[in-house]
Amino acid sequence: MATMEVIGPAGSAAGITAEAASEAPWEIPLEIADSARARRRGLLGRAGVAGALLLTPASGVHTVGMRFAVDVAYLDRELRVLAVRTMRPGRIGLPRPRARHVIEAEAGAMAGWGVRRGARIVVRGAG
Repeated sequence: MATMEVIGPAGSAAGITAEAASEAPWEIPLEIADSARARRRGLLGRAGVAGALLLTPASGVHTVGMRFAVDVAYLDRELRVLAVRTMRPGRIGLPRPRARHVIEAEAGAMAGWGVRRGARIVVRGAG
């Protein structure tokens, strides 16, 4: 399974205290949905997700049929965060024209990981 790391806008690990910065960076479990079938399925039918799900390519998502609220991060070609939104079940999100990838996680998780506009996502161990 792949993992992701969040790098803040200034190049430092985002959301990490100075004390924690001396430790190894967080390795957030990351599932990658890179086929049309996997993107359509997404998090539908699940009761939750351990870590996050990367949808690629993608510029928008919906939560119709989902059982829980999700945080959604829209990423550009360089995996920089363009926007982060929390979506309740049953919603249709507007596509982001500059977005090429989308990350979904349980609501509240991204704030804890330091995912915010301008941060960069580093994916490790993918395919």
